[in-house]
Amino acid sequence: MVPPTKDRQELPEWTPLPITVVDYDPAWPAIFERLHLRIADALGSLAVRIEHMGSTSVPGLAAKPIIDIDTVIRVASDLPAAIERLEAIGYSHRGEIKGGPPGCEAFDRPPDDPVHHLFVCPLGSDQFLKHLAFRDYLRTHPEARAEYVALKRSLAVRFSHDRIGYTESKTEFILRILARTSS
Repeated sequence: MVPPTKDRQELPEWTPLPITVVDYDPAWPAIFERLHLRIADALGSLAVRIEHMGSTSVPGLAAKPIIDIDTVIRVASDLPAAIERLEAIGYSHRGEIKGGPPGCEAFDRPPDDPVHHLFVCPLGSDQFLKHLAFRDYLRTHPEARAEYVALKRSLAVRFSHDRIGYTESKTEFILRILARTSS
C-alpha cells in the first residue's frame, strides 16, 4: 500500500512474482485470525494491537492473495523482545526492508504458514495510522472500493512482473483516499 520512495526501490525477496489479483476470498479473515492468535500468544503484552491490513482485510475487495499483518508494540525499545518471541514461533526478522513500510520491521513467515507479510511498528507509527485509515475508508466506501479493484486489476496486467511499477502506479489513488480521510 505504501508508495516506495526513490531510495526504497528494492523488491522484497519474500514477495512472490508475478502479481496476481484474485476475487475476494471469504477465508482470508479466518486465516488472519489463526495467525493473529498465534502472534498474540507469542507476544503477550508486548502487542498493543494486531491488525489485518491491506486489500485482503476489506470484504469484497479483489487482492493479491497475501495477508498483511501490522503488529503494534508500545515503544521501539520493545522490539528486541518482540523479535525474540516471534523467532521462537518460526518467524525470521528481516529489519526495515526497502519496498516495505518505512519505520516498520519486517519478518519472514514460518515455512508452512499461509502466505502473509508481518510487520511490527511502534505505537503512533505514521505508517500504521495510514494503513488503518486507508483500510477503514475502503471498508465503508463501496465506490472507492470498486474504483480500487478496477485499478488493481488493470495494473496487475500491465505490471505483472514489475512490483515497483505496480505499487507506484497505485500511489495517486492511495494519496487521494488518504487526503479524504484527513479532511
